[in-house]
Amino acid sequence: MGLSFTKRLREPIRRGEIDCTVRFWQSPRVKTGGRYAMEGGEVEVTAMRRIDLADITPDLARRSGFLGVVDLLKIARHGPGEQIWLIDFVFHPAADSGTLKP
Repeated sequence: MGLSFTKRLREPIRRGEIDCTVRFWQSPRVKTGGRYAMEGGEVEVTAMRRIDLADITPDLARRSGFLGVVDLLKIARHGPGEQIWLIDFVFHPAADSGTLKP
């Protein structure tokens, strides 16, 4: 499985400007400590927890790369998932990842 990101978020993630994501899933698809390939390196999940819809604030939306809550929900809320997960992560460039070659 893993984490995938809409194209417009990838560069800010690589620069370290985005360090979390909100996902609507039926069950977790990543785990804390897991590393998931992304263009130019890997994303390492540093923490994850279930949250409620009310926890998705304008601040959280901006921190995850969106203009606001509505913008985030347009992208994140698709498919049958009902559980909401807040996932914190750090991006490791390919040279730092140890598993991906530059």
